Amino acid sequence: MSFYPTLLRILPLPFLRSIAKVAAYFINQNPNKSMLWKTRVNLGLAYPELSQEQKERLARESVTKQCFSYIESGKCWAMPPEWSIQQIHTVHHLEVLTDALSDPRGALIITPHLGTWEMMNAWVHQYGIPTIMYKPMKDSGFNAFALHARQRLNATLVPTDASGVKALFKNLKQGGFSVILPDHVPDPSGGVVVPFFGIPCLTSTLASKMAQKTQCRLVGLSCFRREDGEGFDVYCDDLNDPALYDRDIEVATTALNQAVEQMINRFPAEYMWGYKRFRGGDKTVYK
Repeated sequence: MSFYPTLLRILPLPFLRSIAKVAAYFINQNPNKSMLWKTRVNLGLAYPELSQEQKERLARESVTKQCFSYIESGKCWAMPPEWSIQQIHTVHHLEVLTDALSDPRGALIITPHLGTWEMMNAWVHQYGIPTIMYKPMKDSGFNAFALHARQRLNATLVPTDASGVKALFKNLKQGGFSVILPDHVPDPSGGVVVPFFGIPCLTSTLASKMAQKTQCRLVGLSCFRREDGEGFDVYCDDLNDPALYDRDIEVATTALNQAVEQMINRFPAEYMWGYKRFRGGDKTVYK
């Protein structure tokens, strides 16, 4: 596995993106049960108002952006943290993040599978040491690569189990900050079926329960490559809808999904539509 980090470290990012573009081209030639197929299904559910031509164009663009995100994530894992920080050019509404981090109630950073979220990890760590849940990847070699990169940042990594949840709560109670990816499909015991882009699907309740119990600040963070390919921009969104703290977990989780939708709608092609996000509701969606 050490060969691949070395290769990612040596090859310049524009060249790696060219490789990703070639990979996307071949994926887009295989529409059946591939990333393109899942992306088409998801976009059809999320944006029914688009014409077939618009959805097809968006689907193919999204496949390319997803391939870019994968290769960019690998590049930032292979490079020192300082390199990733240098890639961040413009930060929109930074005061939203800094105000939340100074709040004694703590801050929960909501980071969907949107853009190249891995690229801003080192940048976020300039503002403190977050507690982050980490689920090992299936490929042991790739997992070791990613885990080593994250451990360099001195983040507090906790498992995705009861002990990890307890650690997140404790950190927030002490005024710290934690990072959660809110849009993975959880086990049924850890979620509720609520609308996402109007489609009922299984949604994690963890972030909403944390907000309910700690009254922490909620901030959405997303990171996108610039149109000229020169670096990335970060967007900080103040998630301040009172419904996010509602005692009814379905109301709170629905509000969180709506907040994530708004983040995605900024650049829809940048979302990881190749993931079967709409599971847990209509069982025929992906058949």
